[in-house]
Amino acid sequence: MTDPTHAADPTTAHDPDADPALTVRRATTADAEVIASLFTDEGYPAGPSDIVARLERFSGDDSRVIVAEHEGAVLGFIAIHAIPRFEHDDRILRIVALVVDAGARERGVGRALIAEGERIGIELGAAFAEITAGHHRPEARRLYEAVGYDATVAAYLRKRL
Repeated sequence: MTDPTHAADPTTAHDPDADPALTVRRATTADAEVIASLFTDEGYPAGPSDIVARLERFSGDDSRVIVAEHEGAVLGFIAIHAIPRFEHDDRILRIVALVVDAGARERGVGRALIAEGERIGIELGAAFAEITAGHHRPEARRLYEAVGYDATVAAYLRKRL
């Protein structure tokens, strides 16, 4: 497993319209406080210790948490997991969480995080990527559709265990 306290080298965001000063990198435990704040602001209360535990769970080769930052300030994050498919010899990349600071939206941050997640998914052998957009987040759904996600293939059923 990768040690989540050590960040990979930051890379420039892949969206050509994104701010050139925007970089993406693997999240570290030092990012836990800001990730917790972003997540809490979106209605998913979490403390820094919760995020540290989640970063550890997502520290393997198949799971990652990536942050986008501008001039040292974290503006958003994406959590991804590559799931092997049984019916084919490939994977599906699942975007488990995507949050961008409300003050940084419409600046290419979400697009840059999705692009980085998809790049990693391709590296991991994913044939498809999938994401969930809640009905209460129409702006998120518009972003996902704008970057090529097809809402017509969605069949999502859930049962509480």
